[in-house]
Parts: sequence; structure tokens; C-alpha cells
Amino acid sequence: MRKWLLSFFSVFFLLVQNGKAQSKVARFSHADTLRGSVTPERAWWDVLRYDIEVRPNYLSKTIQGKNAIRFRAQSKGSVMQIDLQPPLLIDSVIQNKKQIRFKKVDTNVWYVFIDKSKKSKNLEKDLVDTIALYESITIYYHGKPREAVRPPWDGGWIFTKDKLGRPWMSVACQGLGASVWYPCKDYQGDEPDSGASLTVIVPDTLVAVGNGRLQWKKVNKDGTATFKWEVKDPINNYDIIPYIGKYVTWHEDYNGEKGKLDCDFWVLDYDLEKAKKQFVQVDSMLHCFEYWMGPYPFYEDGYKLVEAPHLGMEHQSAVAYGNGFENGYRGTDLSGTGWGLKWDFIIVHESGHEWFGNNITTKDLADMWVHEGFTNYSETLYTDCQDGIEAGNDYCIGTRKRIQNDRPIIAHYGVNEEGSGDMYYKGGNMLHMIRQIINNDPLFRAIWRGLNRDFYHQTVTGKQIEEYISAHAHIDFSKVFDQYLRTTQIPILEYKVKGQTIAYRWANCVSGFNMPLKIDIGKTAWISPSETWKEIRADNDQDASSFRVDRNFYIHTKKLD
Repeated sequence: MRKWLLSFFSVFFLLVQNGKAQSKVARFSHADTLRGSVTPERAWWDVLRYDIEVRPNYLSKTIQGKNAIRFRAQSKGSVMQIDLQPPLLIDSVIQNKKQIRFKKVDTNVWYVFIDKSKKSKNLEKDLVDTIALYESITIYYHGKPREAVRPPWDGGWIFTKDKLGRPWMSVACQGLGASVWYPCKDYQGDEPDSGASLTVIVPDTLVAVGNGRLQWKKVNKDGTATFKWEVKDPINNYDIIPYIGKYVTWHEDYNGEKGKLDCDFWVLDYDLEKAKKQFVQVDSMLHCFEYWMGPYPFYEDGYKLVEAPHLGMEHQSAVAYGNGFENGYRGTDLSGTGWGLKWDFIIVHESGHEWFGNNITTKDLADMWVHEGFTNYSETLYTDCQDGIEAGNDYCIGTRKRIQNDRPIIAHYGVNEEGSGDMYYKGGNMLHMIRQIINNDPLFRAIWRGLNRDFYHQTVTGKQIEEYISAHAHIDFSKVFDQYLRTTQIPILEYKVKGQTIAYRWANCVSGFNMPLKIDIGKTAWISPSETWKEIRADNDQDASSFRVDRNFYIHTKKLD
């Protein structure tokens, strides 16, 4: 969903990331550890549900609200880490109708001291059988939230106007964190298992849209209206988002693998007609993605596409759309092949995240390649669905020119750090090579569907995904993952031609790199290079001299004398 894809931001992104790489020690502060790791004040409790209420003030660019956090103890503990970014402030914390103590301990971190003076059925009981037992606190807060300067790349609350000068508000906060606008356990590895609700109070001239389904709307006597939305399924913190503006809506049914899927579309009133024309692509997108990745993961909450005051994000069951109702990526084909202009990039890419990113979520930001690499490759799968396998190949290969190889794709764990933006295009090309090596599309499809079935609504580590693919493909891809995710080296196939014989080996690779290759020597053949020389014979000298590697493999070749 998502953030660093515009070609004209690529140089900016590279400079920022290189700047970070030159100051690693300074980058990993105590605050980074508090945000990115399972601290003792996080480890003992599990989030079950968030019930958020927020009242934004457009003129003062302030918000006030509350979050009722339902949680379950997993071990003994009484000090709870709550994340809330300045300049927002906690006003009070209520437990069992009484205020309890809290204090700020770091820039973005507050400690809440759970009251254990009364025996809580959850916190004091033997923890062996507490599945149905829980405790809750309500945190009241207010302030002027960080305002997004260039959303979604620079996150925060968005206070803007539509083309008619009317208020238009939303939030974009992936990476930056949901704690930029509401107090929570801002850690990807702990989603609210029982879902969340979002209640938004706005002027009654506006409409508030949220994740999931609208529970009710109430017109208040003070000139405001209250909208309550709810998701039943687990949800990422950064996916819980309000959209506030002059919205209109229409509904369609999609007959999917699990029956009728409710599809709702919310756009600004003056964009209704062109939105209806552009959003017809949702049907083919859902058809393709359900074929390759399994049933849409959130039938309970429905699918929504919501016009947003920024380019787009993968907000679960309420996908943000801001692509101007045109094909490509703001009218540009990211692959440079022409295939990317046949469909709307934001509809396809951000919706692909419903499977990888929202259904399957990584515990640590360092493993975001699972979100972005798979979703990037969903673009190839969609192109494949619409225009055939060679069109998909063209699209995927065309994106390679955007790979920077600046830093490893997998970042440092436990410090809330994302790896290189190569998690998109390089991650997608890595998966494309794995598809070639498996050389069995029904099996490749079964693995993608199996991932979404076996990790349904779960948080995972990247290592789990790597091992799953190897186990179900019956091919050890561990060295492929090490090479493409953990280094910036592109493997080089060195080769020599002498008569009908081609000698070859891997160079510029991790120790033990063993990726097989599909080649052409007058006919298609497979070789299994290693770091030592091996040989293959062509039928004649001409075929040997025209030796080439199949274009679907992202490697370099070097002919030696």
C-alpha cells in the first residue's frame, strides 16, 4: 500500500535511505526499541479489541477522543506500555469506572498502571484458562496531531479541501504508526483479535466513512452527526482510518468463492459518474485475486473502495483510492511496457494488500517484503489474468529498472525499521523466479492460496513465509531468499564457451547459492550452477555460442575467455 512507488520520488527515497545508512548508531535509539520490540510492558498483555471515538476540529486542526482497549493477560503484569505520539496528550485513563495512574516515559511512550487492588477475574486468576476473560481500560486524549505534509509518504492527519473548497479529512500512517492519532499498542505483531470500532463525530454537513460496516448514524442537536463503523476481523493498527468529506455511495454484489461479497464505493459527490466507470475494474480484480490467492479474506466486513485525499493505501476493508480515475500509476506505466496502462494501479495494488499485508501481516516492520513483494507480484498475476502469461512476464521484467540495490530488503529487527524500497520490484522479481523454478503453475497457485489459508488472519515472521514456500514446493529456496532479501548482490553467472561445451558457475553470491536456471542452447534446458565450474553440451557450436539465460531470471551474466 502504498508508499514509495512514484518514480519521481525514487531519488528522494534513495537519498533519505542512504542518509539513514550512514548513521546507523544514531538511528537505533531507545525510542526505536520501545516502538519496535516486545518490551516487558507489552509482553504480558494481548489486545482483543479497540473501540475508538474521535472528534476532529477542521478549523483548529485538533482532535479529541478516546480508545477503549479490551485486553487479556498472558502472564503476570501491571504496567502497560501505551503508544501516543506528541503533541497529542493523554488526559485520563479509566478502569472499572475509576481513574488510574499513568505517566509519560519517552517521546512516544506512556506507562499505564493497571489497578490490581480489586481482584480482576482476568489478571489475578490462574492464566491457564482465561480465554474468555478480559479486562479493559479507556484512554481519553486530545491535541493537535502531526499533520501529513505529503501523504501517504509523509504520514499523519490530513486536513485539506476538496475541489469545491469543502473540508476533506483522513489519516495515512503506515510506518509512522497509528499512535500518531490514537493511543494504542503500536506494534504490528499484536492486532485486536476481535476487531475494532471507529466512531467519528463530524459536522452534519459531512459524511464519515470507516473500516468495515456502518453500524449506525445519528444526527445530533449541536449541528454534528455521529457515524459508527465496525470490523469483526483482526486488523492492523495502521489500517484503522477515518475518511471525512462530502461522500456519496453505491453498492454492488460480487459473487465470490465464499458467496456474496458486499462491495461498497464511497467517492466525493462530484466524482460519482467517473468513479462508476473506473471502478468496474474491481470485479476482474477480485476474480483474478480469488483465483490466485484464495477467497477475499474479509467477507464478514465487506470490500470498500474510498476516495482519499492522497494517492492510496491498503486500509483493510476500506481501501484508500486517489489515482484520479485513470489507468496506470497516475497515468504512468511503472513497467514501461504498456501493460500497466491497461488497469488502474491503485485499485489492483492496494486491494492486493487485503491478502498480503492485511490477511497475512508481519510481526516486525523489517519483514515488510511479505506485504510489498507479494503485492507487487499480484500486479503481474493480474496482468497475466487479463492479457496472458507473456504479458505478465513483460510487466514483471519491465519493473526491474526501478530496482536500486541500495540496501538489503530485510532490515534490522526490533527497532521499527523498514528495509530497502526494493521490497517492491526486487521482491516481486524474486517471486517471479521462484515461479519459474517451481515450473508448475497449479502448484505455485496452491502455495499462494495455502499461505492465505494457513496464515489466515495471522501475524507472521518472514522466516515462516520462506520456510512455507520451500516446504510446499519441495525445493529448498533458502539460499535464494538469502541472496535477494539479505544482500544487495545480484548473482552473476560466469560462463565460457568452447566448441559445443559451455562451462558455468555462480559468482557474486552468498555461500552455497544454488538457484537453478532455465537456459537456451538451441533448445530449452535447465542447469544447476554452483560456485564451482560445471559443464553442459549443446548440439552444435552455433547453439553453444548463442547460449542465453531465460529472461525471467533476474541475474547478471558474464562471458569469460
